[in-house]
Amino acid sequence: MKTPSELPARKQVGRSGCDKSYKSVPFGGKQGGTAECKPLQFRPCTDEDESGKACLRFRRLSMEKDERLSTIRHSMAHVMAEAVLEMFPGAQIAIGPSIENGFYYDFELPRQLTEADLEEITARMKAIIKAGKEFKRIEVSRDEAREMFKDQKYKLELLDAIPEGETVTIYNQGAFTDLCRGPHVASTKELNAESFKLLSIAGAYWRGSEKNAMLTRIYGTAWSNPKELRTYMDHLADVERRDHRKLGKDLDLFSLHEEAGPGLVYWHPRGARIRQAIEDFWRKEHYKNGYEMVYTPHVGKSWLWETSGHLGFYRDSMYPPMEMDKADYYVKPMNCPFHIMIYNNSLHSYRDLPCRWAELGTVYRYEKAGALHGLMRVRGFTQDDAHLFCTPEQMDDEIEEVLRFSIHMLKSFGFEDFHAYISTRPEKSVGDPALWDSATEALRKAVEKAGLKYDIDEGGGAFYGPKIDLKIKDAIGREWQLSTVQFDFNLPERFKMTFVDKDGKEKRPLMIHRALLGSIERFFGVLLENYAGAFPPWLCPDQVAIVPVGESAFDYAKALEKRFKEAGLRAYADLSGDRMNAKIRKAQQLKVPYQVIIGEKEMAADQVSIRYRTGRQANGVATEAFIAEVKDIVDRKAQLD
Repeated sequence: MKTPSELPARKQVGRSGCDKSYKSVPFGGKQGGTAECKPLQFRPCTDEDESGKACLRFRRLSMEKDERLSTIRHSMAHVMAEAVLEMFPGAQIAIGPSIENGFYYDFELPRQLTEADLEEITARMKAIIKAGKEFKRIEVSRDEAREMFKDQKYKLELLDAIPEGETVTIYNQGAFTDLCRGPHVASTKELNAESFKLLSIAGAYWRGSEKNAMLTRIYGTAWSNPKELRTYMDHLADVERRDHRKLGKDLDLFSLHEEAGPGLVYWHPRGARIRQAIEDFWRKEHYKNGYEMVYTPHVGKSWLWETSGHLGFYRDSMYPPMEMDKADYYVKPMNCPFHIMIYNNSLHSYRDLPCRWAELGTVYRYEKAGALHGLMRVRGFTQDDAHLFCTPEQMDDEIEEVLRFSIHMLKSFGFEDFHAYISTRPEKSVGDPALWDSATEALRKAVEKAGLKYDIDEGGGAFYGPKIDLKIKDAIGREWQLSTVQFDFNLPERFKMTFVDKDGKEKRPLMIHRALLGSIERFFGVLLENYAGAFPPWLCPDQVAIVPVGESAFDYAKALEKRFKEAGLRAYADLSGDRMNAKIRKAQQLKVPYQVIIGEKEMAADQVSIRYRTGRQANGVATEAFIAEVKDIVDRKAQLD
C-alpha cells in the first residue's frame, strides 16, 4: 500500500502556507460546489475555514464526551492497524470503526493470532502514540485512491462502493494510510497510552456474509484516562461473571449442541423447572387479565405464508419447505397467521370483541451461524405471543390495558427501570393515514398514562403499523428490549378478517400483536444475567437443599424432602457420600437459597438449622415455621436480603 508521499507528481502543502487553488473542506463534511478532484494536498487550517466552521484538524477537539470518545476509539483503531501492519507487512486490512465502548479492526493475516501477539501489538501501539503522529485528512481522486490501495483488495471493494460524486477521503498518520471519512484526533498525542486495552480476537466474515472470507477481528476498548479504563474493565469482569452461557453450564440449566443443530436449546431438568415456573405464572396472569389460551400447529402450507406475505418478505429467515402430498409445508417463523385462522373459523359480532388470544408458541427462524449467541439469539424459540382483535372504539382501552399488563409482568420478575420507544409511520406504509394517526396517539396516551419515560422514533415503524417497544435496565445498567405492542393494518386485509358492527355492516377488526417477555429463551438469558444465577426463591430450580449431618439422618432427610414437596416447595435431600461441608459447598455453588442442615438435635425437636444463600444462619427453627417463611417469600416473589 502506497503512502501519500509515494504517489507521483504530488504537490504537498506544508503547515506554513496554503495553496489557494484548492477548496478547503470542513473536517468531516462534504465539499460544496465542484466535485472536481484536485492534486493530493495536506490542507493546513486557519482559525476559520472557508465555510465559516472552526477548523478541527490543527486544534484539540471540543465535543461532547460521547463524540470525543468515539473519535478517540476510531483513531485508536487506526493506530492498531498501523501496529499490525508493522508486524505483518503483507496483511490485508478491511474495516476498523469505533463501536460502543471500544473499537475493532478486521484483517486478513498469514496466521492465527495469539495472546502473545496482542501483547506485541499493544507495545507497538504505545510506541506509535508516544511518537505523536499527526492525523492528516486528504481528499483524493478515485484513481489516486486505487493507486494508493492497489495491493489492498478490501479497500478497493470499499472504494468501488462509494457513490459517484461523493468525495473520497483518506487519513494518514506516518506510515499508515486508510480509506476513511473520519473524524480523528489531531495527533496520536491526544491518545492516552495507558487508557486502552486490546480485549479479544474473533473471526468475522467480510461484510457479514458466510459466502465471503473469514477475517481476523481484534477488539479493543479506549477511554479518556486510566481511571475510566479501570472502571470499564471492572464492568467487563462483572459482565463476564454474569454471562448466561457460563452460568447455564455451571448451574446445569441448558445446553446447545452444534453437532445436533446450532441455535437449538436443550433444557436440562434444573433449567426446565425455572422455565416451568415462568410459564405457569405467565398462564395464570393471562387468565386473570382476560386472555384465552390457544394452541396452533408447528407447520403450515405455503398458501398460509403466501397469504400472510412472509414468503415474499421473510423467506430468507424461514427454514426451507418440506414437500408432502404434493404441497410445500414450512415450519412457522410466526404465530400470527395461525391465530387469524382461528378467528376466521367463525363469524364475529362487535359484541364478541375484543378477542385476546395468547400462546406460548414455538417458532423457527434461520439466523446466520455467526449471529447466534447463547439464548439471546437462537433459531428455535418460544414466543409469549398474544393477538388482540378489537374495534376502533376499543383501541385506546386495549392499548392502555396491555401496557399496564406488560409493566406488571416485568415488575413481577424484579425489573423497575423502564423506557418506552414509540415508532411511527414510515414513508412507505399500508393502511389509512388517519388510522395510523389515531393508533399512534393511542400508544402515546397509554405511555403517558403509565408514567413512562419515552422517545418517539419518527418514521421508524414497520410498514404495517406503529408500535411501542418497552426496554428495561438490568442490575448492571444494560438496556434490554422485552415487551412489544404492535398494530397491524396489513394482515386483516390480506386474510379478509371481518366483524359485524352495530350498523349491520362487515368491517375489519384492528389487530394488535403483543409480546410481554419477547421469547422465553431470551428472557431466561436476561433473567439469568440480571441475577447472576441467584434467582429469587420463587424462580429457583431448587429452593431448599437438605443436608444431613450423617447417615443416621438420611431417612429423616428423605421424609423432610417429601414434606417440603407436599408444601409446594422445590427441595432435594443430598444423600451422596460426600462430606457435609462438600454438600453445603455444592448447594452454594448451585445458588440454592436455603440449605437446611439436620442432625440428631434437629430430628428430636422437629427443627432445622438454616444456612441462607446470603451467608446468614439461623439455628433451631421449627420446621413448620421454616416452611411458612419460604412460602411467604415465594408468594411475594421477593428476593433474599
